[in-house]
Amino acid sequence: MNEEIKTFTISLYTENNIGLLNRVSAIFQRRHINIESLTTSQSEIDDVFRFVIVVNITEAQAAKIVKQFEKQIEVIRAYYHTDEETIYTESCMFKIKSALLFEEPQIQNIIKDSNSRIVTVNKEFFVLEKSGRRHEIESLRRDLNVFGIMQFVRAGRIAVTKDEMRVTDMLMAFNNHNN
Repeated sequence: MNEEIKTFTISLYTENNIGLLNRVSAIFQRRHINIESLTTSQSEIDDVFRFVIVVNITEAQAAKIVKQFEKQIEVIRAYYHTDEETIYTESCMFKIKSALLFEEPQIQNIIKDSNSRIVTVNKEFFVLEKSGRRHEIESLRRDLNVFGIMQFVRAGRIAVTKDEMRVTDMLMAFNNHNN
């Protein structure tokens, strides 16, 4: 296995149990690995949830972590993938003073060029939403920072694999077994 540090997306398919997030976090903490991004959501199967975790580690570390996760009773399956093996995106929101929208024509160009969209506008502020790769979001943040950002929030990565994974069949079997 390559010992080069790379960005890996780790996907966990789990039951929805209290305390699981603490155990997931502890596995990374014990290994002194920083979580770059963590997103949880319902999976494609009812009552099965998915964690999408982004970390910068070696492939050997990713393989060990996935094995450790699969030892957790609530974890149905765990996988790791490189950026090249996934289709992924992030999203964010910016809150900016409304006056700038009308006083600074460059802001309108930034919005248009970045393919972001205005979610809401009122007298005090407007909110922009942008989905894309991390570098696109960071570029937009740098461009808007010049004008002053009142608030900024970025959600964690969401990702699907490029290859067909028979995970849905396996999850359906799990779900049918538990019902």
